[in-house]
Amino acid sequence: MKTLKELVDLISLKKIDENRFEGENFQTPWGRVFGGQVLAQSLHAAYQTVPKDRFAHSMHGYFILGGNLDLPITYEVDIIRDGKNFTTRRVVAFQEGRAIFNMSASFQLIQPGVDHQNGMPNYIPPEKLLSDLEQLEAQNISPKVYEMFKKIKPEAIEFRPVEQFDLLSEVNAPAESNFWLKSNEATPFEMPMQHQLLAYISDYGLLRTATLPHRKELSKGTTFFASLDHALWFHRDFSFDQWLLYSADSPSASNSRGFSRGSIFDRNGLLIASVAQEGLIKQKL
Repeated sequence: MKTLKELVDLISLKKIDENRFEGENFQTPWGRVFGGQVLAQSLHAAYQTVPKDRFAHSMHGYFILGGNLDLPITYEVDIIRDGKNFTTRRVVAFQEGRAIFNMSASFQLIQPGVDHQNGMPNYIPPEKLLSDLEQLEAQNISPKVYEMFKKIKPEAIEFRPVEQFDLLSEVNAPAESNFWLKSNEATPFEMPMQHQLLAYISDYGLLRTATLPHRKELSKGTTFFASLDHALWFHRDFSFDQWLLYSADSPSASNSRGFSRGSIFDRNGLLIASVAQEGLIKQKL
C-alpha cells in the first residue's frame, strides 16, 4: 500500500445489511491475512453501529483461524448493550461460514474525571533516527529479504526504530522494542478512523519483541509465528500524522507462547493507548 487512501479504503468496509459488513484483504507476502487488518476492520464494523457521540475505549480480540487472502471477510456485529454511558459490541469475522476472529469492544461518552499516567521514556527523538528501511539498506541483507520486508507495511507510514533494527541477527537481546511512527500524509479524520489506523498498526512488531531474547535459539530451525489474542485500550485523543512512540516489552514467554505489551505516547508525552498481545512462537527443528 503506497498511499494512506489505500489503507483507509482497506479498513473501510462495505455494508451488506444493518449489522453485516464485508472487507477485502491486504496481500501479505507470508500468505495469511495480517492480524492488524482484522483488528482495524472489526473496529470499523463496530463503529458503524454505535451513536456518533461514543468513542472506543477498549477492544479485545481472539484470532481463531488464519485468514485466507483470496476470500473476503464478513463481519457480523452483535448489539450487546446500549447503556446510558457505555455501548458494547461483539464482532465475529467469517470466511466461508467459519469464524476466524472474534472481538468485543466498549464505547463511552466523553466524561470528565481523574487523570494520571506513567511518564514517557526519554528516547532519542525521531528526527535524529533512521527509518527501518534506511537501516536495512545499510546492512548486508539480500534484496529478496529487503523487498519482502518492504511489502509487509504500508509505505504511507514511517517507522523509525530507537534500537538498531536488524532482522537477521542471531544475537540475543533484551525483550524491549521502541520505535517512532507516523503517517507521511495528513490524517484529517474524526477520532474513529484515527482509532482504526492505530488498531491496524498496533500489531506491528509486538510479537517480535518476545523473540528478541531467543534469536540464537530460534535461528536454528523454522519458526511459525501467529497472533493469538490482542487487546487495545484508547486513553486519549491523538492524530496519526504526528509522531507517536510505541514502547514495547515482553515480560514472559513459555509453552510456545510469547506475551508482549506496549505503551503508545504522543510527541508531548501523553499516553494515548496501551496494547497487550500473546502470540504463538512454535519452532520446528
